[in-house]
Amino acid sequence: MPATITTIAYLLSGILFILSLGGLSRQETARRGNTYGMLGMAIAILVTALSPEVTGYGVLAVVIGIGAVIGAILAARVEMTSMPELVAILHSFVGLAAVLVGYASYLDPDNALTGVEHTIHEVEVFVGVFIGAVTFTGSVVAFGKLRGMIGSKALALPGRNLWNVGMILVSAYFGYEFVGQPDHGGLLSLGIMTAIASIFGILMVMAIGGADMPVVVSMLNSYSGWAASAAGFMLSNDLLIITGALVGSSGAILSYIMCAAMNRSFFNVIFGSFGQTAKAGPAAAGEQREATSVTIPEAVQLLREASSIIIVPGYGMAVAQAQYPLYEIVKTLREKGTEVRFAIHPVAGRLPGHMNVLLAEAKVPYDIVLEMEEINHDFPETDLVLVIGANDIVNPAALEDPSSPIYGMPVLECWKAKQTIVMKRSMGSGYAGIDNPLFYKENNEMLFGDAKKVVDAILAELKSGAAHAA
Repeated sequence: MPATITTIAYLLSGILFILSLGGLSRQETARRGNTYGMLGMAIAILVTALSPEVTGYGVLAVVIGIGAVIGAILAARVEMTSMPELVAILHSFVGLAAVLVGYASYLDPDNALTGVEHTIHEVEVFVGVFIGAVTFTGSVVAFGKLRGMIGSKALALPGRNLWNVGMILVSAYFGYEFVGQPDHGGLLSLGIMTAIASIFGILMVMAIGGADMPVVVSMLNSYSGWAASAAGFMLSNDLLIITGALVGSSGAILSYIMCAAMNRSFFNVIFGSFGQTAKAGPAAAGEQREATSVTIPEAVQLLREASSIIIVPGYGMAVAQAQYPLYEIVKTLREKGTEVRFAIHPVAGRLPGHMNVLLAEAKVPYDIVLEMEEINHDFPETDLVLVIGANDIVNPAALEDPSSPIYGMPVLECWKAKQTIVMKRSMGSGYAGIDNPLFYKENNEMLFGDAKKVVDAILAELKSGAAHAA
């Protein structure tokens, strides 16, 4: 294939990737954004496969076929609630690929670069392998934490920041030893650095608590982009450089947005060990507090009497797959004239946009799903707030308790409504591992049980009452 056509095709793929990111920024255009992304990737793979450098089409076809089958199976089987860990493990593949590409590029017998170009290439290899190794092991640990295979508590080793800085400096030293060695003489230095970078990735993510794992996944997304971009430099592939830069920069921006939503700096997430704070019990401040519970018929009566309702969905709703009967409740209430809206926290469901996707799957109209900044000021004028499986994102301690680990984190201020009902399995703490004073407020009632079963029961009671009234 002529180089001109390859360049034009790569440019078209890059434009489609940019349009894809733009489409994913809004629910209404997300499907179109995914289509752009798939089309751009299909063009990129086809053009690369037809390039003069590719000759082993049999091996390439087998590898692409295996990858396509695995990807299709995962896409069909993985639930939305498991999407964060899927994203994390996919990042590990990108990191591992960058490491393998780096070694292959360094050992390539056909590499004819000399002088400054050869030195620049070796620096590209070293940096790409370092980023790839950190991304690979860090993503595997993040997957383990999100999957529950590794404890979510932060592992705070004594002097860990000094260890981290030391490993970076030692890696830099081996980088100095690596560059300029004749006849692949720097392979040992590259191998030692890879081992150090792998340990660095493990310790870095192990030291981050469960409450910050959404930011970590986003951060690793950024790392995987830069690793792919580094691989593009090693392979002299312009599209890989562009794609990696898009992923790396968008992941970094998303990390910043999530940190702002949690009122934490990026460095505070990386070096703060948030999530290792001991749980605060109901009597942590020397007071005995008691939560009051409500039955399903009583909850239904409150729903019927309210003229304005805000629903706050959380991870518990996602796990129970309660969004489908929940929408039926919303439809029933709206048909009788009740104003019903959804309030979404920026990091609800462990990833931004996660909760919006679940609600969209249940056919909830986009116009009643509002972000925290759009709806927080409406809580004081709301009759009833129904919290389903959410905890940390509705914790008043974020605003009222300076000693709380989440103090200063923007939350949905649902306790300011006339009445709140919190639907949970138990009084257990949320992902941050701290107690929630909302449960003990005078205007709050607890409705215990599995979210799906409770929502089904509320729907049945609601429809039964409506039929009886008719």
